[in-house]
Amino acid sequence: MIDEDVGDQLYTWSYYREEPPLYERLLGKLGAAVDVACERRIGNAYFPLSDYSKSIKHLQQSLETARELGDRDGKGRALGNLGLAYHSLSDYPKAIDYQQQFLIIAREIGNRRGEGGALGNLGSAYHALGDYPRAIEHYQQSLTIAREIGNRRGEGRALSNLGVAYKNLGNYPRAIEYNQQSLTTAREIGNRYGEGIALSNLGNAHHRLGNYSRAIEYNQQHLSIAREIENRHGEANALGNLGNAYHDLGN
Repeated sequence: MIDEDVGDQLYTWSYYREEPPLYERLLGKLGAAVDVACERRIGNAYFPLSDYSKSIKHLQQSLETARELGDRDGKGRALGNLGLAYHSLSDYPKAIDYQQQFLIIAREIGNRRGEGGALGNLGSAYHALGDYPRAIEHYQQSLTIAREIGNRRGEGRALSNLGVAYKNLGNYPRAIEYNQQSLTTAREIGNRYGEGIALSNLGNAHHRLGNYSRAIEYNQQHLSIAREIENRHGEANALGNLGNAYHDLGN
């Protein structure tokens, strides 16, 4: 079977460009059970590259094969990742439907990591719909599970999500508190992608407080990381945030 920890570490190190060709070489060679994991890893790798059509194609194939094999774990993982893909396409009702199916399976088979992930993803969908209290409720449940099982990457993601939710509620001090914790976690585990997100969120919170110099400092750091890991979406976001900060300084 594919070692999920190895796959997650490749993603954490921002080697998602290298993942598709690696896993494609394994397809059809080690059996259908391995194909389920390979198709899912390929689909996941296309997320940060913003190629959602390819992502959905591979994740649907992973889901179909998992159903044929009766692989409940593989089915749940594919459903969760499909939910993420549709979330990226702004189809939030469909994203919620997939995540709820994933959550049910994760709880039935005792997959605590999957349960935490599904709760966090549901929180993100409700967040996108503007239902911040419901989003925070799901994020807090996800954070609790991540800490119980020692999932540092999941912990950092939940902290970041809570920070953004509180920022959107206008509670900037609490937003900064959560994002500082997220930044610390990302740096401790070497998650450069997560580090960039935390820096961006801190910049946004300080901007809302009128601390434009601090906002520029955080967004400059985010820009450096985004360029280093070739995250074009993050690079564009950082440049836009820097432009906004300089604009409000009258420059």
